[in-house]
Amino acid sequence: MTNDNWTKLFLDLLPGLGVSLQLTAGLLAIGLPLGLLLAVGISSKDKIVRYPAVAVVEVGRGVPALVLLYLVYFGLPQTGITLDAMPAAMIGLGVSFAAYTSEVFRAGIQSVPQGQTEAGKALGMSGGVIFGKVVMPQALKIVVPPLLGWAVIYFQATSLAFALAVPELLSRAYVLATTNFQYLNMLSLAAMLYAGVAIPLTVLAEHSSRRDAKSRTA
Repeated sequence: MTNDNWTKLFLDLLPGLGVSLQLTAGLLAIGLPLGLLLAVGISSKDKIVRYPAVAVVEVGRGVPALVLLYLVYFGLPQTGITLDAMPAAMIGLGVSFAAYTSEVFRAGIQSVPQGQTEAGKALGMSGGVIFGKVVMPQALKIVVPPLLGWAVIYFQATSLAFALAVPELLSRAYVLATTNFQYLNMLSLAAMLYAGVAIPLTVLAEHSSRRDAKSRTA
């Protein structure tokens, strides 16, 4: 193949990459706050709060992400809730992401010395203010590197949305390959695009993790 042909194939795949990035942004918008909420719920001493949070986390971890996608897209219509493929994929992957990252948030929150919380209470600060202005700023420094790692994993997991006919990167590569019969070339290019996004983010996550480790041991 000539360079022009490779360039054309590459440009043909870019819209699919754009959809994959939109999916990633959507699942993060759902999964990050939900993961934090679950982490707070699991850490709660109130059984009414803790048990439902634990149940959501265990289901989210125990059920494959693809099954969650099917449950949201094909299962919810039987309850009267019908979603398009794109938001269904965002919700399914977002719940799965939240289940796994809840432990990251919980570990980050628990890493903040308890004495700081007690000092805040002694100063008359409310629990919400202590959590938002004392605990979370310190916890974020710890959770950001592993969260970046999970974001990379779930960017790659957006390929599962192929099963719902979402025109993401893998889906577009496959559809184009069925028309030009260049399966090897199209799927190889798709793999390169996945890697082109994932590898720099992985390097960034590792760099952030090492920098955080050095700052805590300094």
